[in-house]
Amino acid sequence: MIRSPTELAMKTLLSSLILIFVLNAYAEDHPNLAAVTAADKVRIAAMQSPSQESLNAIFSDELRYAHSNGVVDTKTSFVDVLTAGKTKYVGYDYEERNFTFPAPGIALMSGRAHVKAVTAAGEMDGVLSFLAVWREEKGHWRFLAWQSCKLPPATK
Repeated sequence: MIRSPTELAMKTLLSSLILIFVLNAYAEDHPNLAAVTAADKVRIAAMQSPSQESLNAIFSDELRYAHSNGVVDTKTSFVDVLTAGKTKYVGYDYEERNFTFPAPGIALMSGRAHVKAVTAAGEMDGVLSFLAVWREEKGHWRFLAWQSCKLPPATK
């Protein structure tokens, strides 16, 4: 049976919505949700009061951190930037944060965060849309990847 493009689009949209609902329901009951949420609180605290030890403990050795300005850091370069005070995170508040667990030992975190940071180039104060990846490594949740973009200010 040949289906119209509109019918196929509606079925695809419906299937996508069902999948999103199932994944979100699954995430809310996932046994690792509390551990990953706690690890993220530790990450933010470590970024706001950076020490080599605290950052090394929460960041994966394979960290790739893509800032909203396009700069990409590795674990080594990001730890250096934070501990040297080249970037200071002075505010970090989630507007929305969602988790999904697409595979064992992997957590995806997405949402929006109001972030305030001070760098040599000046102050960044904005809302970021982000996608982060957490990976369970040797029984601990470690921060593996971050990608964000700055959202334009809300219009009224």
